[in-house]
Amino acid sequence: MDISPEPRVTETSVRFAAFNAYLNRPQEGALIADLKSPDTIQGQKVAEIIQRIAPDILLLSEFDYDENGDALRLFQESYLAHGHNGAAPVIYPYTYIAPSNTGLASGRDLDRDGVATMEPGSRAYGGDAYGYGEFPGQYAFVLLSKYPIDATGARTFQTFLWKDMPGALLPDDPATNEPADWYGADALKAFRLSSKNHWDVPVIINGERVHVLASHPTPPSFDGEEDRNGKRNHDEIRFWADYIAGDPDGYIYDDKGARGGLPKGERFVIMGDLNADPHDAGAVPGAIGQLLTSPLVSDAPFPTSAGGAAQAKLQGGANVSHQGDPAEDTADFGDDPETGVGNLHLDYVLFSKTGLRENNSGVFWPAPDEPHYDLVGSGFPVESSDHRLVWRDLQIVRD
Repeated sequence: MDISPEPRVTETSVRFAAFNAYLNRPQEGALIADLKSPDTIQGQKVAEIIQRIAPDILLLSEFDYDENGDALRLFQESYLAHGHNGAAPVIYPYTYIAPSNTGLASGRDLDRDGVATMEPGSRAYGGDAYGYGEFPGQYAFVLLSKYPIDATGARTFQTFLWKDMPGALLPDDPATNEPADWYGADALKAFRLSSKNHWDVPVIINGERVHVLASHPTPPSFDGEEDRNGKRNHDEIRFWADYIAGDPDGYIYDDKGARGGLPKGERFVIMGDLNADPHDAGAVPGAIGQLLTSPLVSDAPFPTSAGGAAQAKLQGGANVSHQGDPAEDTADFGDDPETGVGNLHLDYVLFSKTGLRENNSGVFWPAPDEPHYDLVGSGFPVESSDHRLVWRDLQIVRD
């Protein structure tokens, strides 16, 4: 007979959300310029989506980085702090930003076009950056919170080298007999695993620590038979699977040189656009399964929406052949069965099996006959973002 006490659940329910907000721009400084005005239609719609869901802790992906955080400050002051169409303003006293590998010149010919392009602003340059981007910090991400962030306890893994992961899926040049040789030895000396960054940011909720594990792996596409992006995506996701397991192979180091993974028993929430659908499109098989099958990750059902299911049916095309439940989709992409991938499940809020309990969840994707459908629209042109905000309400459980 088990006479151990029942775990005690705190009264506070905290809403965690991940949203690829599509607030990227083609030129450095352009996002800041846009957000100086409160009248950018896309900015207003992104802000209203956030206000309708009102997350307590929010990760925004594809939000261009600037060292002073001016874009994030302007987005808060000019958009989130003002209610849109009856939605209440949302205020986030705590934020976290850090540099991104996107658009950061590597000095190597990573795309193998014969030139190591060093001048920002071109596709050739982006292909030679540590993570694809036309200028440093394009497509980065930011964290906003109503609860205190322990910035001094945060860890980043921007400079961790892909080759330092044991058993890494380094891409192979199909034209040679040598294994894992798509990138030469010199390139691998510098090649970083993270296409943007990997963050472990502790948030303090009523005295309890929850680790927000944030990343945005590269899309598993835009390459060739070597599948260099698909394999990188797989290993960017694998990094978190190894990290939450405590780094059993002893290979992980952060940007300050500290080694090791997450200590046993710590609460965590893995959030972001992980660019890997469990069933469809071009991810390496099992890429997201590395987290979904982890004994440390809760097996709570995926958040869903009515809009995802409705749009898959209305748009047809590539969606017809999909194996996944369209209600779980979080991204609305091209539907042409020859050239498009259809709508996919790419964005996640996953949480530790111990120490947290879910109360509710959802994907902000209204169906055409539901309120606020105008915030997402039918796919093209993009109204707010081509991704949808995903959220979960979590409570802290104390043993």
